[in-house]
Amino acid sequence: MEIPPILYGTAWKKERTAALVAAALGAGFRGIDTACQPKHYDEAGVGDGVAAAGVARDELYLQTKFTPVDGHDSRRIPYDPAAPVAAQVRRSFEVSLANLRTDRLDCLLLHSPLREPAQTAEAWQALERIVDEGGARRIGISNCYDPAYLARLHASVRIKPAVVQNRFYAATGYDREIRAFCRAEGIVYQSFWTLTANPHLLAAEEIRAPARRHGRTPEQVLFRYLTQVGVVPLTGTTSAVHMREDLAIFEFELGADEIGRITAIVG
Repeated sequence: MEIPPILYGTAWKKERTAALVAAALGAGFRGIDTACQPKHYDEAGVGDGVAAAGVARDELYLQTKFTPVDGHDSRRIPYDPAAPVAAQVRRSFEVSLANLRTDRLDCLLLHSPLREPAQTAEAWQALERIVDEGGARRIGISNCYDPAYLARLHASVRIKPAVVQNRFYAATGYDREIRAFCRAEGIVYQSFWTLTANPHLLAAEEIRAPARRHGRTPEQVLFRYLTQVGVVPLTGTTSAVHMREDLAIFEFELGADEIGRITAIVG
C-alpha cells in the first residue's frame, strides 16, 4: 500500500478511538497513524475500529511507532524497560501487530531519537530486521527536528528512512531545511499538529483569499497546499463534517500564484 496523501491521526482519542477510526474509514480515509504508546494512544482501539469498518487490509495503510522508554507513562510501558533496546523494539512491534489485528505494518516509525546515538542505532537496526522479515514495508522517524542529525542518520543506516513525521509549526521554521532534505532523498514528510499549532496561518490573508475564491475553508486550503508541495498531513478531527471536508481537499487545486504566496509565509 502506498502512503495515502492524507492520514487520520489517532492520538488522544482514548475511549472514543474505535468509533472515530471506524467513522474515519467509513468517510473514506485509507491511512491510519497510531503508536504503541498507551500514554497518548489506544492502539487496541484502533484495531477495533479497523475491524468494525471492514476495510480490506490491502486497501489500508497502517502506520505505528516504537516509543522509547522516556515517552511512556512508567505504569503502562508495553515492553520491559530493562531489556536491551532491540528487544524493546521487537516487543513493541509484536504488541502493535496484536493490537491492530494484522500480520504486517505499512510503516513503523521510531517515535523519537533515543538519548544516546548508540541506542538510536540499536533501535534502527532492530527496525531494519523487521523490514527484512517482512513485518514492515518501510521505516522512518518522528520528532526529528535537527537537519544535521537526520542527514547523519540517513547516511549511516542500511535501510534509509522512508518517512519523517514532525510537528509542522513556526517554532521550527516549518522544517524548511528538513523538508528540502526529504525532497532530495525521496523521503515522505508527514506533518502533525498542522491546524492546532497554526491558527495564525489559518487567519492569514494568503490562506483566506484562496479559501474565498475556491469556496473552501482555510483549513482545507492549508491541507491542500501541503499535499500539492509534497507533504502528507495528519488530521485528528473528531467531527464527521470535518472528516468529509478534509477528504474533499482533492476536489480543487491551488494555482501556482496561490502556492507561491503561501510558500512565502511557510517556506
